[in-house]
Amino acid sequence: MSRLLELAALGARETMLAQAMNSNNLANASTPGFRKDLMTYTGTTRVEGIQSGVDLGAGAVQGTGNTLDVAISGDGYFAIQTPEGGEAYSRRGDFRVDAQGQLKDGVGNPILGDGGPIALPPYSDLVIGADGTISIRPLGEQSNALQAVDRLRLVNVGDQALEKGFDGYLRLPQGQTLDPDGAVKVVSGALESSNVNPVESMVRMIDLARKFESHVKMMSTDEKNRTSLNQIMRFS
Repeated sequence: MSRLLELAALGARETMLAQAMNSNNLANASTPGFRKDLMTYTGTTRVEGIQSGVDLGAGAVQGTGNTLDVAISGDGYFAIQTPEGGEAYSRRGDFRVDAQGQLKDGVGNPILGDGGPIALPPYSDLVIGADGTISIRPLGEQSNALQAVDRLRLVNVGDQALEKGFDGYLRLPQGQTLDPDGAVKVVSGALESSNVNPVESMVRMIDLARKFESHVKMMSTDEKNRTSLNQIMRFS
């Protein structure tokens, strides 16, 4: 394989990977609290390859008026129980209560509180305080009869590195977990948007498509050059 063909094929592969990541970002532009993936190509050999990461920049906070919508104010994350039973972190706050009274996020994973997954008894009103305390008015009780039932497990990562899984949740390396941080605050009745800029992602999609086309043309040119060289060698 010629050096030109090798580099062109490598570039085409990395461009396809970048395009897949960019497409996933664009598909999640409206997902609350989503953190976009970053990908950079660091060299021109198989060894150097690519590097990927996560943009942890905050999205915009918008009011919804829904008491089960919660946004983190400043730094911090919600603690989520994954389907495997582990702990992960997210800024997604579009909560809901299922038929069993469990508080879950928008994709159905349990929200963790001080004592594990949060379960709520039947209620007529619900209030989530700035510190994450969940209070309810049980069915049939007076309007001022609020009872605290649990508190959202809110954590602050600080300088620790987070890894993003295929499910979109963030985790500490090697299954480590974080202790609750009482300094993390939330805003009830609001949601944090994704930090994906759709216009920026569309522009990047077009740019990557052009780069892929260039790599394919390079491979085609290399093939034509080798064909011409073989013909010359046959006549010599």
